[in-house]
Amino acid sequence: MVENSVDPVPVLLALVPALPLLGCLITILQGKLLGARAHLPAVVTIAASAVCSLALLAGTAAEVHGPDGGSEHPSRPVASVHTLWQWVHVDDAIHGVDAVSGVDADAPEDAATRPFAIDVVLRIDPLTATMLSVITCVGLLVAIFSIGYMHGDPGYPRFFALVSAFVFSMTMLVSASNYLIVYVFWEAVGACSYLLIGFWFRKPEAAAAAKKAFLVNRVGDFGLAVAVFLLWMTYGTLDFHDIVSADGTIISGILGQTRLTNADGIVGGTVGTAICLLLLLAACGKSAQAPLHVWLPNAMEGPTPASALIHAATMVTAGVYLVARSAPLFVACPDALVVVSLVGGITALIAGLIATVQNDLKKVLAYSTISQLGYMFVSLGTGTLLGFTAAIFHLVTHAFFKALLFMGAGSVMHSMGGVIDMRRFGGLRQLMPITASTFLIGSLALAGVPPFAGFFSKDEILASLHARAWPGGHGDHAEETHAGADPLSSETLATSAATTIVGDARAPFAMASMKANAADGHDASDHANDAAHDEHAEATTGSLNNPTTWKAIWWMALFTAGLTAFYTFRAVFMTFTGPLRVPEEAGHHAHESPPVMTYPLYILAAASAISGLWIFSTDALGSFLPATPSLWAPAVASTAVPHLFHWDIAMQGTLAAAIGIAIAAYGHYGRRSDEPQMERYLGSLGTVFANRFYFDELYVITVVRPLEMLSSIAAAFDSYVVDGLVDAIGHLPPSLAGVVRRLQSGLIQRYALAGVMGVLVIVASLVWSLKQ
Repeated sequence: MVENSVDPVPVLLALVPALPLLGCLITILQGKLLGARAHLPAVVTIAASAVCSLALLAGTAAEVHGPDGGSEHPSRPVASVHTLWQWVHVDDAIHGVDAVSGVDADAPEDAATRPFAIDVVLRIDPLTATMLSVITCVGLLVAIFSIGYMHGDPGYPRFFALVSAFVFSMTMLVSASNYLIVYVFWEAVGACSYLLIGFWFRKPEAAAAAKKAFLVNRVGDFGLAVAVFLLWMTYGTLDFHDIVSADGTIISGILGQTRLTNADGIVGGTVGTAICLLLLLAACGKSAQAPLHVWLPNAMEGPTPASALIHAATMVTAGVYLVARSAPLFVACPDALVVVSLVGGITALIAGLIATVQNDLKKVLAYSTISQLGYMFVSLGTGTLLGFTAAIFHLVTHAFFKALLFMGAGSVMHSMGGVIDMRRFGGLRQLMPITASTFLIGSLALAGVPPFAGFFSKDEILASLHARAWPGGHGDHAEETHAGADPLSSETLATSAATTIVGDARAPFAMASMKANAADGHDASDHANDAAHDEHAEATTGSLNNPTTWKAIWWMALFTAGLTAFYTFRAVFMTFTGPLRVPEEAGHHAHESPPVMTYPLYILAAASAISGLWIFSTDALGSFLPATPSLWAPAVASTAVPHLFHWDIAMQGTLAAAIGIAIAAYGHYGRRSDEPQMERYLGSLGTVFANRFYFDELYVITVVRPLEMLSSIAAAFDSYVVDGLVDAIGHLPPSLAGVVRRLQSGLIQRYALAGVMGVLVIVASLVWSLKQ
């Protein structure tokens, strides 16, 4: 390398968040002057950011696969970190430094010390590159769609400023290489979400929805805050990456290679499980998982493009990203992993059941988002490499087809004069053929119908679950350790010549390598692994981590697949089939949306149709994401399995989808929306579903009412005790002054009499004293 050459990676990485921030500032300062062109700064800067993200993705992919572009398992992890500036620096803050295990709490006071420093550091690795590309590309399409949807709105400049601010915050969140910086932008993303949900703040429902989202997310954010403190107390650092100190010592980060390749580097047990559960609590808040999912359906009060951007493709995936990034921490705590899958499975099922009776098109999609996020958490909780990559695979495909569906709903709402109740319109395929056809493609992808995108990502999730539920029964997709090796044995760990950039310095790190097993069937090592799995299952029957639990989660996921197809095509049939019905609010202006709104639909429809097949057939993510250091950790990498298509699982998932679509067609295809629907067969269950399993009422009883009572008691105490005491003290001087004031009558005769009486008293007292 030529000494004077400039590495483009740090520049591109800094530009990805900086450009949307610039667009936000320009819109704030010049938005009113730009008027109807106030969208330009946001669209141009997000487009430039997307180009930078795709360039980083291409560069990272080239580094992972090498010059030949092969799709085999990567030979080494790929990551680089770049320091922008130092935020916090405290000298001699940490005592007893150990380069591998972090901080020795029992070290004497005169032991080696190092400063506590928080740098604003950005990282690029396969996981970050994937997330940045999804965020910026979908954000760009949403911004373009918004030009038509928000046209004429009084808050037009403010909307695009918020969109730019959101993209900036989200890109910083996924590219930060420090848990504290992640927390900062975790909160920034929440603030942008609050402002976008309550964009029409003069509307009481929107203001209430924004407040609800803000308060519910504070619960999850509290979990992340406590987790950050606990990580600091446990590891003595908050950095993901390793740092080379001035004397050449390697200070291991929480997710640094020197720690991940050390069998004792990750803390498990009670402390480790507590950290993981706190991170899960944070993820449940952002990703709307039970019981913190109640804010997302109400968030539909915001503009539809905001729903497409925040609540389908980007912000709600922050929780999925956090768990995937922290994969080694979770793998070290198996019980925490099971909780992740249980939360995801229960959430997916509950949200799917609620969606079956919703008549608001956007709320159907909102509960669908909650359910599909649950699917991602189910996959993350398996703790296998296939599970983590399948979750990100579904995150990518879901971003495409769910953004498409939300934009399609926005197109319908735009044409129907703001009406979104499916019972009030129908047959819109005659009026809006482009919206209808693209919405159908998105629905096929969401339902998991082959060969659309959701089919392949759902198949991968079900395969990862099947491997945990039946560990010894399916050689093709069972969780196994290649070559029967102990993933943490000295034979399996090797050092490779990889480097990680730390500021301007490059330091070598120990990397783990995995011996690939090319055999397709079971061999002796496979049977040994199956026996080990059976023994492990018997040993863990007292905990949640056992095959029975995983089988229950598997059946929940498969049943949810059928529910997804049902409620998705129920919405399709109610909205686009049957005789043409248009609400009065639409007047005579109901028509297909303008090109600025339909072009993004075309692009997303194409991505929803072909992305899953392309990603699966090329193993684009399966061979790319494992180069992420967190997923290259031996505990995760040792669970890798060959890339195969699972015909049995695919057939079961497709059959579930076909049954769901058939039931939806029987109940809703071609019917008038005001005719009796399938809900009549549900009876009292339909009431439970329609009332969202009474989660809101439960919160009112257990949280809202007690807090209202407590606040009433506090208000009464403040009014009658605190204020009463202060008022009493305040009344004392006037009372005393009133007594003294009576002596000042202004009559000379009284003053003379008082003087005489005083003299007589003095004389009498003197006489009395002389007699004594």
